[in-house]
Amino acid sequence: MTTSSQTVTAAKGRRTMGQRNSRRIGLALKLAIMVVAVIFALFPVIYVISAALNPANSLVGLGLIPKEVTFDNFARLFNSPNAPWPRWILNSVIVAGATAVLVTSLTALAAYAFSRLRFRFRRHALIALVVVQLFPNMLAFVALFLLLQAVGNVIPQLGLNSLGGLILVYSGGALGFNTWLMKGYFDTLPYDLDESAMVDGATSFQAFWYIILPLVRPILAVIGILTFIGAYSDFLLARVLLSSTENYTLAVGMTLFLREYQLEWGTFAAAALIGALPIVAVFLVLQRQLIGGLAQGGVKG
Repeated sequence: MTTSSQTVTAAKGRRTMGQRNSRRIGLALKLAIMVVAVIFALFPVIYVISAALNPANSLVGLGLIPKEVTFDNFARLFNSPNAPWPRWILNSVIVAGATAVLVTSLTALAAYAFSRLRFRFRRHALIALVVVQLFPNMLAFVALFLLLQAVGNVIPQLGLNSLGGLILVYSGGALGFNTWLMKGYFDTLPYDLDESAMVDGATSFQAFWYIILPLVRPILAVIGILTFIGAYSDFLLARVLLSSTENYTLAVGMTLFLREYQLEWGTFAAAALIGALPIVAVFLVLQRQLIGGLAQGGVKG
C-alpha cells in the first residue's frame, strides 16, 4: 500500500516538474520572440537617430552609433531660409487635426443614421459607399485637381494650393470606409438603449449624443488616430494639390532636403524625428479612450 502511494506521489511529482519545465520553456520562447520583435521595431528608429546626430549629414559610412554627436542637423531645420520647417509641421498638424475631427464627427452621424434609422435607398447608399472605395485613390487625382480648381474660382480658401481644399479632399476620401467600420460597431449596441431614451422624451439626436456616443468612444478614438496619421503622413495627394513652399505639409516639404545634388540625410532624419512627435502625442492623449473608453461609457438609470 505504501509502495503504491509512493509511486503515485513520485508520478505526480514528475508531472508537476514536467509542467513547470514546459511553462519555463514556453516563457523563454515568448521572451525571445518579444526581444526579437522589439529589436526589429526599434532598429529603424535607432538608425534614424544616429543619422540625425551624425555631423557628416550623410548615410555613407553611417554606423548604428555615431562616432561624433552633433545637433547641427536640428539647428539647420530652423535656420534654413528656403525650408520653413516649423511652418510645414504646423500645416501638417492643422490639416491632420481638422481632418480627424471632421471625419470622426461626420462618420459618427452617418453611421448612426445607417445603423438606427430606416429610410428609402438605405441599402443602396451603403453599397455605393463600398463601390466608391474599390477604386484606387490615384484614379481621382485629376478629377480632384480640376474640382478644386473650379472651387477656387469661387472660394480661394478651398481651392488649389490651400490647406482648406486639402482638408476637404482628405475628409471626403475617408468617410466611406470609416462609415462602414463605425456602423458595425453601432450595430453591436442594443436598440433598447435608443428606445428607452425616446420613451423618456429624448429625440433621436439626444439619444445619439447622450446615450450612444459615450459607448462608442473606443471606435471614435481608433478612427480619429487612423485619420490623423493618414492625413499627416500623406505625400502624393498633398504634392499634387499644393504648389507653394509655405503651404507644404511636412511630408512634401521634407523632400526639399533630398535634392538631386544635395542629399541632406542628417537634416531629413532630424525632421523625421521631430515630425513624429505630434503622432506620438495624439496616441498618448487618446490611448485612455482606446483602452478604457467602453468601460467608462454607460447609461445611468
